[in-house]
Amino acid sequence: MATNAAGRKPETQLALVRRARKMNRILAETYPDAHCELDFRNPLELLVATILSAQCTDKRVNMVTPILFAKYPTVEDYAGADRSEMEEIIRSTGFFRAKTNSIIGMAQSVCESYGGEVPGKLKDLVTLPGVGRKTANVVLGNAFGVPGLTVDTHFQRLVRRFGWTEQTDPVKIEHCVGELLPRREWTIFSHRVIWHGRRICHARRPACGVCPLAALCPSYGAGPTAPAEATKLVRSGPFS
Repeated sequence: MATNAAGRKPETQLALVRRARKMNRILAETYPDAHCELDFRNPLELLVATILSAQCTDKRVNMVTPILFAKYPTVEDYAGADRSEMEEIIRSTGFFRAKTNSIIGMAQSVCESYGGEVPGKLKDLVTLPGVGRKTANVVLGNAFGVPGLTVDTHFQRLVRRFGWTEQTDPVKIEHCVGELLPRREWTIFSHRVIWHGRRICHARRPACGVCPLAALCPSYGAGPTAPAEATKLVRSGPFS
């Protein structure tokens, strides 16, 4: 049985599955245009953009990548890049030295181990420098059409608030949530929940009073419940 907030009865797994799927349907109605907010044209560009997005907003990444993608159109270009030139291009994304190491290392590994083509399997992607499960699932789901759950900070916060899991380890969270939703929904659900986290279910003061999930969320009341006050907290993209 799943543990809910104080005052609520424990849920059976079946009840939790039903509640989770209803919440997913509501999110689908609320965010019909939910999508990956990183700009890309192919798996390589998405992989690079996702590496850059660590500790950085998608808006900032999208300001940098047009220059980066134009200068390095192929994986071979990244593999042989001048480190100082790349660092200067991506400097504004933060941690630019580490990200440069990851991008160049990733590209060299793709060239050496995968014939210059970004691999389309999780077990291969996570062998690349700078690529963990979260980044791999972003690339698989959005560039290859392979369902995956993107367990970023928004995702972790929200599914725990939803009472879907008490886990704190991203891999365990991924497995718990994966058991609640159809596999075909994993990628789009990730976008929906990330959009919800950015727009309404904020870390410090969630806009509970205007949340479409209020009736199903055991954390209702974590933020203002008065609609007038909650409305002031709602944000819209793109996010800076």
